[in-house]
Amino acid sequence: MLSTGDGVAGARSIQPRIEDLQSADFRTALSEEEFSLVYQPILSAATGAITACEALLRWDHPSLGSISPALFVPVAERTQDIIPVGAWVLETACREAAAWPDICRVSVNVSPVQLQEPGFEARVAAALDASGLAPGRLELELTEGVLMRDAAVALGSIVGLRALGVSIALDDFGTGFSSLGYLQSFAFDRIKIDRSFIRAMSERRESRFLIRTMHDIAHHFGMAVTAEGIETEDEARILREIGSAELQGFLFSRPLASAAATSLLREEARRQRRSEAARQRRSTRRAAP
Repeated sequence: MLSTGDGVAGARSIQPRIEDLQSADFRTALSEEEFSLVYQPILSAATGAITACEALLRWDHPSLGSISPALFVPVAERTQDIIPVGAWVLETACREAAAWPDICRVSVNVSPVQLQEPGFEARVAAALDASGLAPGRLELELTEGVLMRDAAVALGSIVGLRALGVSIALDDFGTGFSSLGYLQSFAFDRIKIDRSFIRAMSERRESRFLIRTMHDIAHHFGMAVTAEGIETEDEARILREIGSAELQGFLFSRPLASAAATSLLREEARRQRRSEAARQRRSTRRAAP
């Protein structure tokens, strides 16, 4: 699914009206530019540097107000409007990320309906070509629901996408019944541990054991691990000790508007250049006779 991000609470009261949304509403939202993307930074667990940003979809409806994707994405999937909406998300994320420093990749969620669409790989290739974004800077996040619809079609799409140079992440890892089996059949570059495990980590020893086991399994298959939903320093510390490659959550940053994300990433690139220059100066001094 297209990532829901935050904002579910308080939106349930308008559920009956959202259920009545039709294809015309989604077409209008696209033509009237009611959709927008925000970006949540993802940090290196080792250095604290920003390595990626996850694109999160927002809908500012003229009468319903701000609608959480947790509510409208299932409707769009049912009406098949997730295909044009998802295409807009992909094209916009690639275009906006192309303006970022190349230290950072963009992560885009893909709906099961999108992945089953014939020619989806060609759509991704076209978005990359139109934006000029290097394929290696795009990561597509899939959930287990993508794989359960038609494993053969999903496998073919994943192989085609990775052939483009795009990386693939399995999102919400650990929440489905077949996650472990999918790791044997599908080539993922990364798994993202669901926030439900992170929340329970400080209270239940079993959750910490499960998270450690997930890391061991991912590393066995040569996959990196991103832990999401981190809200406390204690959670971040434990995940660093366990071996998470990347960390994501409100502790580090809430989702940012495109302009704010671009500004933050440019400052991050300058900081990294200053740090590298200082490291080289120290290395030169040590090497001098």
